[in-house]
Amino acid sequence: MKKRALISVSDKSGIVEFARSLQELDYELISTGGTKNILLENGISVTGVEEVTGFPEIMEGRVKTLHPKIHGGLLAKRDVEGHRRQMEEQDIFPIDLVCVNLYPFQQTIAKPNVSEEDAIENIDIGGPTMLRAAAKNHKYVTVVVDSQDYDQVINEIKANGGAPEVFRKKLAAKVFRHTAAYDAYISQFMTDLAGEENPEALTVTYERKQTLRYGENPHQKAAFYKQPLGSEYSVAMARQLHGKELSFNNINDANAALQIIKEFDEPAAVAVKHMNPCGVGTGETIEAAFTKAYEADSTSIFGGIIALNRAVDEETAARLHEIFLEIIIAPAFTDRAMEILTSKKNIRLLTVPFDTARKVEDKLVSIEGGLLVQEDDTFTLEDAEVKVATKREPTEAEWDAMKLGWKVVKHVKSNAIVVADKDMTLGIGAGQMNRVGAAKIALEQAGAKSEGAAMASDAFFPMDDTVEAAAKAGITAIIQPGGSIRDEDSIKKADEYGITMVMTGVRHFKH
Repeated sequence: MKKRALISVSDKSGIVEFARSLQELDYELISTGGTKNILLENGISVTGVEEVTGFPEIMEGRVKTLHPKIHGGLLAKRDVEGHRRQMEEQDIFPIDLVCVNLYPFQQTIAKPNVSEEDAIENIDIGGPTMLRAAAKNHKYVTVVVDSQDYDQVINEIKANGGAPEVFRKKLAAKVFRHTAAYDAYISQFMTDLAGEENPEALTVTYERKQTLRYGENPHQKAAFYKQPLGSEYSVAMARQLHGKELSFNNINDANAALQIIKEFDEPAAVAVKHMNPCGVGTGETIEAAFTKAYEADSTSIFGGIIALNRAVDEETAARLHEIFLEIIIAPAFTDRAMEILTSKKNIRLLTVPFDTARKVEDKLVSIEGGLLVQEDDTFTLEDAEVKVATKREPTEAEWDAMKLGWKVVKHVKSNAIVVADKDMTLGIGAGQMNRVGAAKIALEQAGAKSEGAAMASDAFFPMDDTVEAAAKAGITAIIQPGGSIRDEDSIKKADEYGITMVMTGVRHFKH
């Protein structure tokens, strides 16, 4: 019996060549609407679905393939006598190959100001139904959803007289991944449209960007996936201009650097090691900003990741070239900067569109057996109800120093303390089990530069010991959330030393 292939695609790329190859392999072709027309226009014989079903397309094409003569042909078990008999009784012919791709729902909802009506009209019903039916029955049916597979399908049929079962199984698995992702887009869109928060089930989908050589350590396998409609201002959407392939740790560090640099409008540079900032600087120029970030911790920056929010020019590139860096992220690199930096073959140079509006995304954290979901921490000092808790008001320079420290400390692993002046970090204490421990690390790193500097804390002071340590190091201004039952102890200690202390009412834990 002559084999049949059903073809119905929204994305027509490569379909004429694929259909012609199937016809040359003696497949009878069945098709719908626009696909049928383009095949006929290219001289390919094709039978309309309506000729198979004996029923016209209706309701603006919403109903065309949802028919027993189509789905019976897809789902019949060819080696089961009862199925064969019923096919014969109902005049149903088997369909051996299905080539379908779906209405462009993802592309539709990516359009600015897409209408609800347009989005819903691009929810495919018949396509996923045919794909799932064919994939379920892959023992007998070859199902193709990706145009990248067209050539391999033809080659397998030519070589084996039909696609081998192991290959059909792989194609079927791809179909179920594809329809699951498609439904995830719809689910997310409809959930947002309905204004649902924390729905009873969460369905998300990601696309593989690359397979990684290994994960955090060489014995761990890893891959990098991107969110299809995710933020363009992200490592996932970054363009790599030069250097080795990104590693698992590179991606994590680069993401951390980008999140910090987003806090700054003025020229700024951020150095990151192990997902913590080791130096942050601002300046009139990007070179001046980088100089400050480098001077903040010239030891830890070695082998680090640098993010800059201005184009890298020749002068800045010359400074960057002097030290060993894993990655440099910037909105652009001048031609001369590229010449300088690419003389090191391994350094990774990335660009992201810094002028793109920031897209706020929920944060997903995997735990064993589950997933934590929370809003992104976009809270800024401008959103806070700031109050001066001490007798002395901050000077303008102290305000500037506290603001810089506050921007940085929210990105430091808790417990976190940042010592800063108005244009750079001076010391960073990260990830300690108690706050005074974090303060001691930050103050020790800042050394003599603590004199007249500001201290920022991600959470309140449970005791006055942190203020005591700050005062002895010469800190003159402290910014912290407040909220401890012993706030008064810290306030009194600050007044005792003439320190100005600002409370924001907002903590920035980062685990």
